[in-house]
Amino acid sequence: MRKALLLTLCLVLIYVAPAAADEALKIGFVDLPRIFSESDAGKKARADIEAIEKSKKTVIAEKLNALKEIEEEVTKQSSVLSAEAKKAKDEEMEKLQRDIQRLVAEARTELQKKENELTNAILEDVSDIVDAIGYEEGYAIIFRSEAVLSAKKELDLTSAVITRLNESKGKPKEEPKVKPKEKPEDKKSRNKD
Repeated sequence: MRKALLLTLCLVLIYVAPAAADEALKIGFVDLPRIFSESDAGKKARADIEAIEKSKKTVIAEKLNALKEIEEEVTKQSSVLSAEAKKAKDEEMEKLQRDIQRLVAEARTELQKKENELTNAILEDVSDIVDAIGYEEGYAIIFRSEAVLSAKKELDLTSAVITRLNESKGKPKEEPKVKPKEKPEDKKSRNKD
């Protein structure tokens, strides 16, 4: 894993170095877990997930309590219940257990789906902000902190991303102040025309 990451970094630097030979190579990184925990969007997403989880747990707890009551009833009345009544109660408990298992599975699926949806929306916004910071401030490369083994604190752009993310909520998306630099393939395709 480390070798693959190092190889990728070397290849990127080899590709970028000739293009940036006249200018200093500017590198930064962002800490995504910190963005999710400290940004308003991340806090709201976490609160939304927790609210859904709480409501699902309440419904499941009600079903568990109903199951427990039936089990206690069967235990208390086991000596007086007829075989048919006992069988009916057993079937009722099995049905309730299946309902609980289904509810738990549905809750997990719904929570995972909602979490993915909220995470992807935040990641899209973060990606746009990181691109804008890269273009505006002339960064050649901006890494995720998970890929950085060691770096100076000055290279951490996380606070700037969080600030922009918090400011951008409620505002329409705007274009970066500085347009993206042309990619090499863009220049080649123009020369062919």
